[in-house]
Amino acid sequence: MTDLTADAQAPAQPGRNPAAPGGARTVASAVTPTLVARLAAGVTAAGEPVPVHTVAPLTGERLATLPQSTPADVELAYELARRAQHGWAALPLRRRAAVLLRFHDLLLQRQDEVLDLIQAETGKARLHAFEEVLGAALAARHYGRAARKYLRDRRRGGAVPVLTHTVEARRPKGVIGQISPWNYPLELSVGDALPAFVAGNAVVNKPDTQTALTALWARELLVEAGLPADLWQIVIGDGPVIGPAVVEHADYVSFTGSTRTGREVAQKAAARLVGASLELGGKNALLVLADADLDKAAEGAVRACFSSAGQLCISVERLFVHRSVADEFLARFAARTGALRLGGGLAYGADMGSLVSDRQLEVVTQHVEEAVKAGATVLAGGRARPDLGPLFFEPTILDGVTPGMAVCAEETFGPVVSVYRFDTEDEAVAAANSTSYGLNSSVWTKDPRRGRAVAARLRTGTVNVNEAYAAAYGSVASPMGGMGDSGLGRRHGAEGILRYTEAQTIASQRLLPIGPSLGMDDERFAALFTTGLRAMKAFRLK
Repeated sequence: MTDLTADAQAPAQPGRNPAAPGGARTVASAVTPTLVARLAAGVTAAGEPVPVHTVAPLTGERLATLPQSTPADVELAYELARRAQHGWAALPLRRRAAVLLRFHDLLLQRQDEVLDLIQAETGKARLHAFEEVLGAALAARHYGRAARKYLRDRRRGGAVPVLTHTVEARRPKGVIGQISPWNYPLELSVGDALPAFVAGNAVVNKPDTQTALTALWARELLVEAGLPADLWQIVIGDGPVIGPAVVEHADYVSFTGSTRTGREVAQKAAARLVGASLELGGKNALLVLADADLDKAAEGAVRACFSSAGQLCISVERLFVHRSVADEFLARFAARTGALRLGGGLAYGADMGSLVSDRQLEVVTQHVEEAVKAGATVLAGGRARPDLGPLFFEPTILDGVTPGMAVCAEETFGPVVSVYRFDTEDEAVAAANSTSYGLNSSVWTKDPRRGRAVAARLRTGTVNVNEAYAAAYGSVASPMGGMGDSGLGRRHGAEGILRYTEAQTIASQRLLPIGPSLGMDDERFAALFTTGLRAMKAFRLK
């Protein structure tokens, strides 16, 4: 077995990443008190709610003051949503789908508004914020067009050919309890809610408080597109306080977040015998095979590792490179990483933004410092950049990482990737699969057939060949989700909408019952059906 941590070769002192132009627009000018007050009116919070304050990651300044919901508010939200859901489900499917298509057009027309909000709440670069607009628009268009195909009644084979007419129908679950995270506040709130709505459901959504303005903006735009206002309820508060209430009243639970919390959500949903879909953590791998185009692979690795400052569930934290091309690849990868422009301006131009919170910065710093102290080598980055903002950390490449280091196995969820060398594809596949997570992976090779063959051996819900993550995630007609500790269920495609429905079988019996009739005794009935079963098998009837 080859040592996957050997042969570290690195410059003694990586340079500092350059700063991107800042621009004239500021967070304070984009997210005004008037805008905050308008959006906050969409929170379900009765009485005298205790306010909660959010902070702009780019500046460290206060961003918004929002009302907090109580468990009683969550119960009220479900009551309002449930009333609205009955009328919504009774509408023809084409009318529900039309709302999604109008939302698609409004989102593209008004994208600058939400790009400002996403950047202000998460600190990410504008290009990475645009990925959220792109993902939400793709979901709206897909389910707006394809919902009829997914939800139509389907004729199924009956118990007895000709005599039994059987149809499988799809009915809405009712009210979906949705808990969405801070890292992709548009895509992982409205993007997951759209198929629920078009299937005839209502949604009670608890977004992360830090990024609630983005979800509230999406709700406002969807109401403008024609969604009944009570159909999408948004509640805000600490997860341990109101999260259980969201699960307690739901007819189905959609959760995106950490594996630890996902287990708790799954247990609470199971206790109530309601279904749940969970998209959880990852320790995603990228494999550079010996025949890869190294320039394309290095460019792809930059996107895979450092989009949204690595705060993306499907971003890469482990990079496996064939030993024969490792030095050449790493030189190109490190050069591109060191040239990334860091910045927090509300405009395109920065290649990477900041982390979202002090907690994220603390985890990233600890993982890097512990690894370096234990012998890892920094090929690029490796330090915070308080000169740019309170939560900036340079995109970092670590070589010589060993299994005892936290960064080796734990999810960092930041702009840090560890490099490992391999000699055979079997070795690389085994190493990539040596984790309890199984969300996303990436394979780079000049031979697409070879890439697909390696991809089929990787234990992850999505695999991208010669792309970082966008090819699989953007294929919205195909399922996206995780294996192992990365979750249960899928978003996108048929599974992404059918999870929000109950299957109902309606079978009509004609002419004769399935039982003794026409003077037939039990023995003759059994003999007749035995002959019939043999005949159906012989004629290959299903």
